[in-house]
Amino acid sequence: MPPRTLDRLVYVDDSGDPRTGLAVYGWIEFAPDRWHDVLGGWLEHRKQLWRKYGIPVSKELHMTEYVQGRGRLTERHLPEFTGDGGATLHKKDLGRAIAREGLEVMASLEGMRVGAVYRTAARASGAAAKAALYAALLERFERELHDSDSLALVFMDGDGTDKTYRDAHRRLPRASRRIIEDPVYTDSKTSQLVQMADHVAWCVFTAIAQAPGHEFAHRWYEQHLAVRDRYRRPQAL
Repeated sequence: MPPRTLDRLVYVDDSGDPRTGLAVYGWIEFAPDRWHDVLGGWLEHRKQLWRKYGIPVSKELHMTEYVQGRGRLTERHLPEFTGDGGATLHKKDLGRAIAREGLEVMASLEGMRVGAVYRTAARASGAAAKAALYAALLERFERELHDSDSLALVFMDGDGTDKTYRDAHRRLPRASRRIIEDPVYTDSKTSQLVQMADHVAWCVFTAIAQAPGHEFAHRWYEQHLAVRDRYRRPQAL
């Protein structure tokens, strides 16, 4: 029997709203030999953001913050930026423009796929539903990896203090599991790839929650990311 191949690197981030019980996981994934291409394409986008908007490559792009115009995104003064027709871009306008540019880049990255799952539950069981959703996601990955007779590594935003994800990995049968080891925790502040997963998770949350005030982004997943999703839409799980 030929050796199994490590053919999936999966970078996961979560989103949701404990007030409503909505839990979301979004991710990007690619084969190890596409790592250079995917990261390189995104870093070229980050360099373009520096040249165009004065946003340092090392600045974390966290969708919840910059799309809402929170915090200091650029080292330049906002009046320097104009949108279509010459209108001045304010912080929210700039954040949304940058988000759309990033999503368009992600849609263009050959060799990368995105995916997303979600679940709704009663408010009181929100944390338990989130944990159950992650366990169900791992089970789905395991089925897919079994079908392709291959292996995967999962990278998760965080520092490992939340044991939910580690425990879910360790409940998988050791002798037959296809996901190697515990999740590899990676801080989104320093990981461009986890920041890309954050883009996916936020777009999915916005699409499912349909929250007032986010109408501008309700179809961003459909418009930009669905082309990279094998299912073409977030999956209820």
